[in-house]
Amino acid sequence: VRLVESGGGLVLAGGSLRLSCAVSGNIFSVRRMSWYRQTPGGQRELVAAIASDGSTDYADSVKGRGTISRDNAKNTVYLQLSRLKSDDTAVYYCHQEIMYSRASYGYVALWGQGTTVTVYS
Repeated sequence: VRLVESGGGLVLAGGSLRLSCAVSGNIFSVRRMSWYRQTPGGQRELVAAIASDGSTDYADSVKGRGTISRDNAKNTVYLQLSRLKSDDTAVYYCHQEIMYSRASYGYVALWGQGTTVTVYS
């Protein structure tokens, strides 16, 4: 089981993008789904998160510009970012809390491989 991210790339400042992160493999359930980002030399920071009940949390830097959503049937989480700025340039990582099977003891945290977003002007 792994997380497969897509949607990164070069984006003109002021534009928008949509990142996707899907679970590859069979699992039982997913609890919290999140997006983090990291710049060279910087720490990995939370961008947005969505709980299993649909409640969301956003970093101040993306409030009003970002929308996180999930498709539970596809075990996929999305991040829509608009009005992109140079500060949004980073490697974006998906993070999901996964229960592999009904018999699993609990949830396991998985990270995606990261997808690079570069905002240029």
